[in-house]
Amino acid sequence: MELALISYIAVMSIILCIFMYVDKSRAKKHEWRISEKSLFTLAILGGACGGVLGMYLFRHKTKHNSFAFGFPLIAAIHIYIVVRIFTIY
Repeated sequence: MELALISYIAVMSIILCIFMYVDKSRAKKHEWRISEKSLFTLAILGGACGGVLGMYLFRHKTKHNSFAFGFPLIAAIHIYIVVRIFTIY
């Protein structure tokens, strides 16, 4: 179970990190963007760590308070849950 949870979070984090890159590149080209709602949904579904990584790696959405505080908060909650699950078993 633990391996499945870690794998799920890793995959979701990679997906959100890629989405952050795609959204940043589309922003530079003034093209259609990925909605903030979609980015937050992916973060809540397990990709918050990748969202934080993508946010600072690509310098994207770092000045938006909802992202600058929201993604790290969601990531901290995910990390807390994972640690709690690992300490229970």
